[in-house]
Amino acid sequence: MSNREKFLWCMYAGVLILLFLMSSTDLIIKEKKAEILPISVIIEDAGDDYYINYKKGMDKAAEEFLCDVNFITLYRTNDHEQQMELVQREIRDGAKAVILSPVNESNAVMALEQLKPSCPIILLGVPVPSEYVADTISLDSYGMGEMTAKAVIKQAPQEVPVYLFTEGILYGDNANVYDGVRSSLEEQGFTCRLVERKDDDTYRKVIEETVYPGDGQITIVAMDTPSLDQVARILEGSTVYQDHVSGLYGIGSTTAILNSVDKGIIRGIAAYSQFNQGYLSVKRAVEAIQGSRQGQHIKLPAVYIHKENLRDKQYEKMFYPIE
Repeated sequence: MSNREKFLWCMYAGVLILLFLMSSTDLIIKEKKAEILPISVIIEDAGDDYYINYKKGMDKAAEEFLCDVNFITLYRTNDHEQQMELVQREIRDGAKAVILSPVNESNAVMALEQLKPSCPIILLGVPVPSEYVADTISLDSYGMGEMTAKAVIKQAPQEVPVYLFTEGILYGDNANVYDGVRSSLEEQGFTCRLVERKDDDTYRKVIEETVYPGDGQITIVAMDTPSLDQVARILEGSTVYQDHVSGLYGIGSTTAILNSVDKGIIRGIAAYSQFNQGYLSVKRAVEAIQGSRQGQHIKLPAVYIHKENLRDKQYEKMFYPIE
């Protein structure tokens, strides 16, 4: 082997050694790391009991779109001031977007107009015009009210008064649900009475009024998930109460509520896919951060569920999503 060949082989070996050293010492140009986007979700409740499927959808989107999602509850349910303080805190701490399930849409938008947030806000509620709301994801709340009323009209005695139970007419989108239920029922000659929760015994006391003197009957429509969950638990614990409630209907789809539908405690529910809501809210937040869409509105479809169709495959996928 000539000296020239030896020299070339030495150079080749040297290059290989150099490349090995560079790779082992991490000197080669690194692949650009994907940015993890911090996103905050702030709800109107003090707990996440009614957001289980929402969080599953949220986590699915966070994994798919490389997000670090911080799910935040209030110290006290429906505390508007504290909710807006949390919005400010999350933006100050570096959130790239905030997903807000407001205590009250109008009040939240007015507060955002004053706050002038520096990141996109995704609103879970009815669309309210604002340059500070990048996207809204809403329910057909009026339609869900109508859907529930149609079931009552079909199944409940007209002479029996319908009690409309709610955590508050301003809770979530209850005003639109109330309008949908009441207008449909009153058109058909039903008598409606609004009952807003004042304390832990509000619903029980109203039901007890039908038990004494003993011949009272009412139909109940619970217009939000918390009230439906509470009334179902009250009825399940007392066959006496069940005898005086001709039917319980409502809005919501937690596992406990679905179990009550299966048992026949609840006659039927108007519901939507919380999994899709969670997934879409994070997806829209990412798109807003990237500037690919602004000022859009999504309305989630609702379905009416009762014991007979609860086990349909399409609804099993909707209410029991695989994590």
